[in-house]
Amino acid sequence: MAKTQIMVVEDESIVAEDIKRSLQNMGYEVPAVLSSGEDAVKKAEELRPDLILMDIVLRNKMNGIDAASHIRSILNIPIVYLTAYADEKTLERAKITEPFGYIIKPFEDRELHSIIEIALHKHGIERKLQESQQWLATVLRSIGDAVITTDGEGRVIYVNPVAEAVTGWRLGEAKGKALETVFKIISEETEEEAESPVNKVLKAGVIVGLANHTLLITRDGTRVAIDDSGAPIKDEKGNILGVVLVFRDIRERRSIEKDLARRVEELESFYHMAIGRELKMKDLKEEIEALKTELSQYKLNAAQGPH
Repeated sequence: MAKTQIMVVEDESIVAEDIKRSLQNMGYEVPAVLSSGEDAVKKAEELRPDLILMDIVLRNKMNGIDAASHIRSILNIPIVYLTAYADEKTLERAKITEPFGYIIKPFEDRELHSIIEIALHKHGIERKLQESQQWLATVLRSIGDAVITTDGEGRVIYVNPVAEAVTGWRLGEAKGKALETVFKIISEETEEEAESPVNKVLKAGVIVGLANHTLLITRDGTRVAIDDSGAPIKDEKGNILGVVLVFRDIRERRSIEKDLARRVEELESFYHMAIGRELKMKDLKEEIEALKTELSQYKLNAAQGPH
């Protein structure tokens, strides 16, 4: 099993060597010991270590905080700060780079080992969460239906590409807006504004569907016949965190349904017409047969002559 690689960025050579030796004694591999922020950025991209121990104060132009910011912007590598300065201003600047921990110099090996293991564990959890989020985002992008998610107050969080195409709202424009702005619906029959499915879900806490004959008013004013359902997004305690809305454009389906209904009506009309004609023909045939019988009887009577 490969050893965990930890890169050290420390401009005090004696301190740096002491840290390197301590890390090796703990079973870690140290692929590089660097003294400048500029070198740290280059080596991090080249070596991709599992973790970086970064001194906040470095003598060159790029300090540890700036170097960490560059590294975090291009690489998903956890960083633990080494510092002899624990003032509030420095820590506030360091927080922006989202470090995985701090350790104040001088420190004991046990303390260093603990913070490294915690940082690695925390980063592992964060990476799994990011992978899950990426997987979910891929599923939502790939799904054939339109999907919109909101927070617990009905503000839009996510709009998938299908929903963008149907509503006319891009994710960047829709995010943070009230759902009613992006997903404006009315009744096709009354043309009155329909109740937001998010409100229904938040009230009931269960999956709900739209009423029949619902129209979505798109961003450019186009009316789109849709059907949909909304479901609550809950945490492990059952608290509602938001709503996921799944809907589809059913204009083509409605058009096909109307065409089929028209054809059925035409066929039924033809059927009733044909039945009517058949009944008339039957009556006519019976009348003809009666006339034939009457004619035959008349001829028979005529042939017999007068009595």
